[in-house]
Amino acid sequence: MFKEEIKKYLAENQHARIQLKSVLFDMDGVLFNSMPYHADAWHKVMASRGLELSHTEAYMHEGRTGAGTINLVYQRQLGRDATEEEIQDIYKDKTIEFNKHPLAKRMDGAAEIIRKVKEDKLVPTVVTGSGQASLLNRLEENFPDTFQEKLMVTAFDVQYGKPHPEPYLMALKKGGLKPNEAIVIENAPLGVEAGVAAGIFTIAVNTGPLDASVLLNSGAHLLFPSMESLCDAWEDLFSALQATQL
Repeated sequence: MFKEEIKKYLAENQHARIQLKSVLFDMDGVLFNSMPYHADAWHKVMASRGLELSHTEAYMHEGRTGAGTINLVYQRQLGRDATEEEIQDIYKDKTIEFNKHPLAKRMDGAAEIIRKVKEDKLVPTVVTGSGQASLLNRLEENFPDTFQEKLMVTAFDVQYGKPHPEPYLMALKKGGLKPNEAIVIENAPLGVEAGVAAGIFTIAVNTGPLDASVLLNSGAHLLFPSMESLCDAWEDLFSALQATQL
């Protein structure tokens, strides 16, 4: 199964093979089980202003910049973009709501797959739409000696959030990588779209409430039901990524 999907990717992107050097991890919903907190915070802060953003819809917009999510709701209900002052005010309140929750736990399977990635001499890095300092500051604590800050891409590094390919193109640029020298691990449809649009082999892990078809329809080259299942399959997947050629 892996080889067929890899061959399809290679043909579509005109590569002879994947020469894997780096694994690009999304953060919320991939490394940390933080998306339920983000969804709750977005729902509450919007509701407090008479705006609608359900918990499930928050998962659909995961990966957008905060401003992008706010403007989407404003355009839908008010027919205009939010002002810069409104964006800052809403995002500040959203951060306050998010931080009312306990610290998000590490996603089951995340530490184990990162260990395997490092053992295979690959460079793990983070590509996230988040700007939540409480999460960004916890990466070293939960995944010590793993992520190089100079290679990370956060909401502060890009003008356009996911599904625009800029976050993943920026990760390639920072790492000095070609698209066929990395893979993407994502849990969100917009993140999957961004990885695919950047020309990178993109793996979806369905760690949230969305139907699996949503992630596949976003273009995921492979889909796993959890980070643990991806970890269990890593050896076979890595072998297929290294060996498959057109």
